[in-house]
Amino acid sequence: MRQTGDDNVLDDGRAGRRALRFGALSRTRPGHRALDLEYAVVDVETTGLDPRRGAKVCEIAVVRMRGDGTVLREFTTLVDPRIPVTGQEFHGIAVGDVVGAPRAADIVGDLAELFSGAVLVGHNLDFEGRFLDAEFVPAGLPTGLAGLCTLRTLRSQIDLERYSLPRASHVLSGHWPTGQHTALGDARACAQLLAELLRNAPGELRYAGPGPVTLTGRSSGARLKPRRSLSGLVTRLSLGAVRAAPAHELCDWPRRWRPWELDPELCAGRFGEEDRTAAVADAALRRRRREAASATVALTGALAGAAAAATLVRRLRRR
Repeated sequence: MRQTGDDNVLDDGRAGRRALRFGALSRTRPGHRALDLEYAVVDVETTGLDPRRGAKVCEIAVVRMRGDGTVLREFTTLVDPRIPVTGQEFHGIAVGDVVGAPRAADIVGDLAELFSGAVLVGHNLDFEGRFLDAEFVPAGLPTGLAGLCTLRTLRSQIDLERYSLPRASHVLSGHWPTGQHTALGDARACAQLLAELLRNAPGELRYAGPGPVTLTGRSSGARLKPRRSLSGLVTRLSLGAVRAAPAHELCDWPRRWRPWELDPELCAGRFGEEDRTAAVADAALRRRRREAASATVALTGALAGAAAAATLVRRLRRR
């Protein structure tokens, strides 16, 4: 596989054998118009929380979509982790479910096709990134792909008490996501949230960061094994239904947007009260600096104009 691409504004500094390089959505930074890009929303279910302690992917899903919410392709399969499957209380995947499922290495070509030319998206994408690094990069998935975390984005742009995917979806749009704790169900919910975020922004959102990467590489033809209950294709996310719903039930977006955005780098981790306070204070400080800089530029221009006018008057008087 070969990769080509360009780097723009924001990078989280991670290098080496990392699958992702993070960008951000912004109302103030320059970058690509977010509605014009394509996105590959990815979610994984795993046998544990940390691949460094032996946890493996047991299900993965990708929703490839345009910024307007049009779904171009869906991909989902159970994955044979080659270790005992644990965590059934969360994902409901039994040991027998992964029998006959492909291994991670078998589907790297499928993922390369889905990720090519797109920004990878996930809700807490750091989690998916760790498993991509541990299992798929060693199997041939290229590194340095553009990434966007909707969890960091919501914290940066939207004022909520809690930011989990189901709670944020319910507060902002009035509906609870279906298929929670299945890879495809959560990927669809994240895709819906991203489409609504782009649609309801008070100003134009731009993607600032590493550009989408073009990948070469095709599916190996491995036999996939999706969950039966969620294998149906969605062709369009339900933006129309959300917009048409009664105002008292849905669409809490307008009053939730922050007056000025927070630095997404300060919106990672647990984001407790101290973290929120520090991020808001940083945003206020940056805004005051921008306003002071603008005022200085305006004053300098006014003084320069006044000096030019005075010079002109003196010249006219000498004639």
